[in-house]
Amino acid sequence: MNHRSRLLRLAFPSYVALLSGVLTGIIDVAWVARLGSSAAAAVAVATTVENVLHSAILLVNGGMLVLISARLGAGNTGAVRIIARAGWRIYAVITPVVVITGWVLREPIARLFLDDPVAVAAAASFFAVLFPALAIFYAEQVVDGIFAGHGDTRTPMRLALIANGILLVLDPLLIYGPGPFPALGVTGAAVATAIGRGIALCLGLLLLHRLLTRGPARAATVDPAGGARAAAVGPAGGARATTTDPAGRTWAESADAAGEMRAAVRSVAVTGAPIAGDFLVRMLGALAIVAVVGRSGVAAVAAYGIGMKILYLATMGFYALRNAATVHTPHTLAALTPQAAAVQRRVVGRHVLVLAATAGIVAVTVFAAAAPVLMRMFTSDPEVIRVGVSMLRGIGGYLAPLAVVVALAGFLMGAGQGPRLFAITVTGTVTQTVLAWWASGEWGLSGVWAAMAAGSVLQCVLVLRLTFHTDRRSSREDEHRGGGSREDGHREDEHRQDGDREDDRRQDGRPAGRRLTV
Repeated sequence: MNHRSRLLRLAFPSYVALLSGVLTGIIDVAWVARLGSSAAAAVAVATTVENVLHSAILLVNGGMLVLISARLGAGNTGAVRIIARAGWRIYAVITPVVVITGWVLREPIARLFLDDPVAVAAAASFFAVLFPALAIFYAEQVVDGIFAGHGDTRTPMRLALIANGILLVLDPLLIYGPGPFPALGVTGAAVATAIGRGIALCLGLLLLHRLLTRGPARAATVDPAGGARAAAVGPAGGARATTTDPAGRTWAESADAAGEMRAAVRSVAVTGAPIAGDFLVRMLGALAIVAVVGRSGVAAVAAYGIGMKILYLATMGFYALRNAATVHTPHTLAALTPQAAAVQRRVVGRHVLVLAATAGIVAVTVFAAAAPVLMRMFTSDPEVIRVGVSMLRGIGGYLAPLAVVVALAGFLMGAGQGPRLFAITVTGTVTQTVLAWWASGEWGLSGVWAAMAAGSVLQCVLVLRLTFHTDRRSSREDEHRGGGSREDGHREDEHRQDGDREDDRRQDGRPAGRRLTV
């Protein structure tokens, strides 16, 4: 199997979808920056907070993606609808908590990252729309996770393009208010984003209904450990009957349907927790860096916000590779024997590593060369441009290792190494934050960029060690299991031969010899 081409086919639509989502923030900052540095800083902080809150729904998105991909890879289509319904149940629990809490605390959250009263007021007004609209954004993530689990990364791409096409039209109209449109300023950017996402969500739900209701799927249940079982066998040896609800959904009849759903919910949550945790820690680290950069003034925060939006052109490529590896790895390994899975796991890991390293090197080269041009596309403030150029040129030591870390993270999560990966992410992020806080006092913003590079290199070394050490150990275990099975087979052959000799003696009238049991 050509893993590299398959990974690229999955990654490209995912990149467009992710980049389209990031373009939401880039478009907002680009239009709002013309209102002044305070408005730009407010939107930069608000969109960074939204990225942190994205981690909550990754619990559902990531868990469903891995489980659905693995079940389809093993040929178990019946579990897909159960997993999807479990994901929506988790969404219904998470969303109100995040929306209500964030809306109530919108002003204190703004003051955590901004000192300027004008910037704080602008961020709070953006949050007033952003937090309720998270219900739309989270639902989009659930829909995208189900499609991606089916190996379809093109539909989420198209939906994201639709949302951002609407945003491109509405942003200038609602921010500046030409003609009959109200001039809402920073709030208008948030309203335009919500409208675009809402329309895309309606289309996505329609397409998802068609996906989940077309054709019969064999019934299955999800066990507490995250696996899926085919329809249960009744006392007479036949399969237990299946039922279909008015919406056309099919599942196995169960004496404890509620317990079955609880098991599915638990499976999605357990599988998605390392993915959500990894992203949350990374985004909290990004927020911590915002707080450190904030010690250098509003212009520095605006430059950092614009710079990170520019870096998203590359980092979303890294995350697209991660998503492709997360889909491809369990789908490839699910139906293989342990020995064959170990071989394919090593091959997939090497292909992911090569693609990620190439992407990281290209990104560092492009940003170092084009930094002034890229910054001038977003602002004309000379101080913001100066800081932004310094960041884009000094952050190469952070970006290249990050490409490897993020892409291999998808491979490790798909291969069941999520908890260990989460520990590595925590270690690297804490190191980065502590060093940044100290180095900023010694060398200013240059110290911050150096601290980010140090944390990224540390994570890269640990992830590479986990990837290849796990492969070698898995190979030894598989060989040991294979060797043990061969020995057991030889022993069974010896026993059968002894039994055959005894049968021959009895037929010839000779006394049976003593059997030697090993």
